[in-house]
Amino acid sequence: MDRAPGLSVRLKLALSYAGFLMLAGALLLAAVAVFLMRYRQVARDVMDVVIAPPGTYLLRAFAPAAIAVMAFLLVFGLLGGWILAGRMLAPLTRITDATRTAANGSLSHRIRLPGRRDEFHELADAFDTMLARLEAHVAEQQRFAANASHELRTPLAITQTLLDVARNDPKRDAGELVDRLHVVNARAIDLTEALLLLSRADQRSFSRERVDLSLIAEEATETLLPFAEKRSLTIETSGDLTPTIGSHALLLQMTTNLVHNAVVHNLPGQGTVWVTTRVHHESAVLTVENTGEKLTQELISTLAEPFQRGTERIHTDHAGVGLGLAIVKSITQAHDGTLTLTPRAAGGLRVTVQLPAAPLHARRCD
Repeated sequence: MDRAPGLSVRLKLALSYAGFLMLAGALLLAAVAVFLMRYRQVARDVMDVVIAPPGTYLLRAFAPAAIAVMAFLLVFGLLGGWILAGRMLAPLTRITDATRTAANGSLSHRIRLPGRRDEFHELADAFDTMLARLEAHVAEQQRFAANASHELRTPLAITQTLLDVARNDPKRDAGELVDRLHVVNARAIDLTEALLLLSRADQRSFSRERVDLSLIAEEATETLLPFAEKRSLTIETSGDLTPTIGSHALLLQMTTNLVHNAVVHNLPGQGTVWVTTRVHHESAVLTVENTGEKLTQELISTLAEPFQRGTERIHTDHAGVGLGLAIVKSITQAHDGTLTLTPRAAGGLRVTVQLPAAPLHARRCD
């Protein structure tokens, strides 16, 4: 890459070193000259005036040596400064090369700067950390885009097939076709809205205000209570005032997804869902537990992945769009919180969301 006209940092450092060295040399020579002049004056006062050489003679005798010394200091300063600047800026060259490599699309390269831990070493480590996060983020986005494209293509393909069948068979019952198209279209709309919500959470493009997780949990529970009663399930809520800072709409969506997931993946006719909120060690904690089949830790580790249900990809005949826990994870991270999924010993799942607790007197913030 061509550099814009101007002095390089290495040349500037070399000139600075040489200039500082010449200034120190000039001061030293000036001190020697002053000493010689004082020596001449003392010699004139103490000894004979003839013995003390004239001042002009001393200056003429001293000037060539001073010029030679200054020339040596200039050459020595420039050469030594150039070498020292090169050694000092060598780590910066490696960082620059890594930056250019990353700019060309390769995020797998790492600097891994050796040597003692100085400012350049800290910069290189920070850059390596940034590259690692970028690589993981890009890989996740690419995987998510591929999954989203597949899931959006499926209902569109089904719609196209239904329309082709209807066109080839005009006598087919139109009511059945409309019903099936309505189901497929509703799924496509739900998937699109979920994708938009997930993107909004990832970009953190929302206003923040003081909210109470206990009230949000009650609101989400009341909304899903008819759905739970239809499946003969019990929802139990408990908790005290649990203040935090965030988006009420996103946190409500997060809680609703958790309770809905707990209802869907439960034991029909005999299951229970527990929703609790509390403040623990300056964290606002929301816990949603449900009864169900026993789960392994390996299976649970995949539940928050987009378009996943356990270790299997979801398909169009399953309820939901496979983004429930993925949205919960994104909303939690957007609020600087943590999401923990653990299996219950008796069967089922325990989901814990920890968010920063709000101070006692919090103002609305953006």
